[in-house]
Amino acid sequence: MSLPDTRVFDTPDILIHALADALLDLAASAIATHGRFHLVLAGGSTPRALYEELANRHAGNDTWHIWYGDERCLPADHPDRNSVMIEAAWLGASRIPPEQRRPIPAELGAEAAAAEYAIWLDGVSSFDLVLLGLGEDGHTASLFPGHVWTGADVLAVHDAPKPPPDRVSLSAGRLSESQALWFVVTGAGKRGALQRWEEGEKLPAAAVRGRLTTLLWMDRSAAY
Repeated sequence: MSLPDTRVFDTPDILIHALADALLDLAASAIATHGRFHLVLAGGSTPRALYEELANRHAGNDTWHIWYGDERCLPADHPDRNSVMIEAAWLGASRIPPEQRRPIPAELGAEAAAAEYAIWLDGVSSFDLVLLGLGEDGHTASLFPGHVWTGADVLAVHDAPKPPPDRVSLSAGRLSESQALWFVVTGAGKRGALQRWEEGEKLPAAAVRGRLTTLLWMDRSAAY
């Protein structure tokens, strides 16, 4: 499957500002339509810059519901967890109620956390927006080449090629249960994965598509 519709920006800073604008517009539209905004967050340095920008704009209120695409099986307060990074960068100072910020309880272990998160997600038929990154090997969330990407809504991941080996991830199918899905990619190191995706290699990222919209946001250095 070829690359999704692509938006290319000269620098990461320009990309982040445009991305924040688009995210807030989409949130306003979702809230006007059905009174809430269900957003799935990604880890990584580029998303962190987005979260810091959202914090600067005082984004989020009691109509926002926050979910996570994946998490590392580490203690709840470990600095390498996506939830710790995102709380520090944005959510902790936001007006989104704590009970509507739902980190994956990966400290329970992969299987127990996957089962618990699946229960939490049971009442959410579709997300409004999923944010995802792209690894140099073509992985997204914690869906890695050579691993299972489908099946249950939430997957227990073992033997991940990046530490830690145990993780929890929404499946390709569950991530695709979203009205909009945006990949955010920066840096020359991602060019190889993008080229392999364009050439039709069966990468995890290629297995995920939004119901209405799938976009690839990237900076000029990632374009090949």
